[in-house]
Amino acid sequence: MKFPHTYVIISFLLLLAVISTWIVPSATPISWEVFTSFSVGFAKTANIIVFLLIIGGAFWIYNSSKALDWGIIRFLNNASKLERWRLFKWLGSDNVIMVCIIVLFSSFGALFGMSEETIAFVPLMVALSLAMGYDKLTGISLCFLSAGLGFAGCILNPFTLGIAQSIVGLKLFSGLEYRLFIWLLFTIIGTVFILRHAKRIKNKKTKSIIKSNEDSDSSLDSLNSIEPSNQISKKGCWLSYLLISTALILFSVFLSLNSIGWTPIILSLVFISIGYLLIKKGQEQYMMFLFGFTIACLIVGVIQYEWSLQQIAALFLAFAIMSGVCLGYGGSKIATEFLAGAKDMLSAALVVGLASGIIVVLEDGGVIRQLLASLQGSAGQTSQLGALGLMYSVQTLFNALITSGSAKAALLMPIFGQISDLVGLPLQATVTAFHIGDGFTNLLTPTSGVLIAVLGVAKVEFAVWVRFIWKFILLMCIIGFLVLLPTIYFQLPGF
Repeated sequence: MKFPHTYVIISFLLLLAVISTWIVPSATPISWEVFTSFSVGFAKTANIIVFLLIIGGAFWIYNSSKALDWGIIRFLNNASKLERWRLFKWLGSDNVIMVCIIVLFSSFGALFGMSEETIAFVPLMVALSLAMGYDKLTGISLCFLSAGLGFAGCILNPFTLGIAQSIVGLKLFSGLEYRLFIWLLFTIIGTVFILRHAKRIKNKKTKSIIKSNEDSDSSLDSLNSIEPSNQISKKGCWLSYLLISTALILFSVFLSLNSIGWTPIILSLVFISIGYLLIKKGQEQYMMFLFGFTIACLIVGVIQYEWSLQQIAALFLAFAIMSGVCLGYGGSKIATEFLAGAKDMLSAALVVGLASGIIVVLEDGGVIRQLLASLQGSAGQTSQLGALGLMYSVQTLFNALITSGSAKAALLMPIFGQISDLVGLPLQATVTAFHIGDGFTNLLTPTSGVLIAVLGVAKVEFAVWVRFIWKFILLMCIIGFLVLLPTIYFQLPGF
């Protein structure tokens, strides 16, 4: 059987949402308003859509240089030298690299709720995965899946844990010890899953479910011949260096006058010093550094300055322009190439807006409101374990309706807190059920704008991703419930 197109799946879900407004008691029936839900959905997800288009345009221009592919090959060739050491030979240099990447992204998800930001890393991780002889699914898993598992572990995530604990009156980030255990457990399980899949692909024990023509360049041998594009202009690199250095100096002075801190000044000095040395060494090294510096700015911006997608999109727009300058493009050429890349992302951007229309129908029809009222009415008549399981299940399913962790916290935690008081359930257990339930199904639901964006950037069909990941998500949902049991049967620190 051929799996339906993503647009067909979304249309079917939209139809179910409309039908639910007619059959759920006290809901407001939706009819012709369904057609306006699309435009409202596009408006609500405009930040993700714009970000997708900018990412598409930026990487279209940057990939013309082939600097990223060349840098990956250099990295892998150097990493292979690690196998001279007995320990690394036994572990495998590829495995060491992948484990480090998985732990890094899982930490980001657990510490500051990395989600949308993974979109920017997907092209790099997919290219790295293909160069190592694996498939695109491995590359997506290294960043997107790992960050999602960390998001569920939720060590210090302010967007879910922080808001949830504040709403129910708990000390901020309390119960850290057990959450560290949860994060470590989820990360280990995810690592085993990813490495097992990668090994089977590498050893050809199983065939990748991605079409063979999409993975035709997946072997390291086929990429070893890649050389940087001869379009990289030394004059263009120097021009971009001067423009970025000037902007960073002015930016640092402005921020220092406003007592922002030393971080912008440190970043400026790093770019000015290392950028100069690398241009002298070669244009391709400088373009690799330009990409790395952009990612460093992204990480600093998200962690220290709490950037949203708007600031990240602005960063990659500047990255696109500077990449074009390095390639010697004029203004018109940069615009033409950028539009070509944005066009390549248009299908994924449309899916994000269409999927958001489903949520609009459910909200306008009052279906979500009625579901919450029904939950609150029935939960008070069950046991602690039953209430905990009910809240975990509701949170897991609600990911298909509302993908924002902060929005779900504001919507659900007041009700969950009342349910906990009714059955005598520790509030810390309720919060844990909330943040674990908020993690897994976000990695699978077609209404998740981030997931659709990730798959769009990687050019992987939604149906392929579902076939790859659904069993693992089901397993993690079960494990997620099991790790909730100690919160009501044992005395845990901070609980």
